Amino acid sequence: MKPNRGIFLVNLGSPDSTSVADVRRYLREFLMDERVIDTNPVLRWIVINCFVLPRRPHNTAHAYQRIWTDRGSPLIATSRNLQQLLQQQTSLPVALGMRYGNPSIRSGLENLRAQNPHLEEILLIPLYPHYAMATWETVVIKTKEDLASLGWNIRLTVLPPFYNQNSYLEALTTSIREQHHATDYLLFSYHGVPLRHLKQEDPTGCHCLASPNCCQTPSTAHASCYRHQCYFTTEQVAKRLSLAPGQHSTSFQSRFGREPWCQPYTDEELIRLAKSGVKRISVACPAFVSDCLETLEEIGMVGKESFLANGGESFRLITCLNEHPRWVETLRDWSEHFPANWN
Repeated sequence: MKPNRGIFLVNLGSPDSTSVADVRRYLREFLMDERVIDTNPVLRWIVINCFVLPRRPHNTAHAYQRIWTDRGSPLIATSRNLQQLLQQQTSLPVALGMRYGNPSIRSGLENLRAQNPHLEEILLIPLYPHYAMATWETVVIKTKEDLASLGWNIRLTVLPPFYNQNSYLEALTTSIREQHHATDYLLFSYHGVPLRHLKQEDPTGCHCLASPNCCQTPSTAHASCYRHQCYFTTEQVAKRLSLAPGQHSTSFQSRFGREPWCQPYTDEELIRLAKSGVKRISVACPAFVSDCLETLEEIGMVGKESFLANGGESFRLITCLNEHPRWVETLRDWSEHFPANWN
């Protein structure tokens, strides 16, 4: 263990409240990120400010109201609990930041140094298992920018995407096994991304834009492709759970706009499965380590309603890793020993 290392956990973020004003402020920061909507900056500004923000915040605020708790945003509350549990298991200082909203990445960095003024290294842990421009990459870039603006002479070490790490896969499998029972089918639903992002992230090997079957064979697909990484996670967890091919599948949620995104789409897949005779289903969302609006409302509420309305009889949302003891232990081991324990 490196005594002058600090641990910096960074997650997506949430609005400060469910008010339309706070949701609009949050969406503006999120959607104006060039790695989320990677179009011409002028066009992005026009689309977001003239078409999206006048309408979308009202619906999004209503969605947040459906999942909001006495502790506020479930994602923020869970992330804070995770930070505290990890801190209880390590002597290294642990801080938390959000890519959008509060606590900000900059405030998290300042918190970390306040805990140890002699800090020499920060281990950044983006809380995303898979690599994508709009998740893992934007966290890393923003952290580097804020650290540079602070002018500190502190080394930044970045934990890579951990979709293929045995300790993560074992923790995820344990969590799913504890919840997936008395159902016919397990659907792995991942956050979707535009297909053209896959080509940008893996320009030499990924053909997802041209072929819907590209990257569905994890053993032969390009490892730097987000879609491949998702299929790899599904394959590894299904193998550990001893699931047959007809007992599980992979889909992608939360598409935005009209261009093609990763398929199959979760909302369509839930309807198809219900109509094909699947009566009892569990849905896991491994693209997230903390439950959030997408998992709790989009899948756990809207997805459930759709599945039951089309012939399904039982729907179970598998919660994310959240504060699971195996997940906390995994983070502790990475925090204290990375990169020595990276397989």
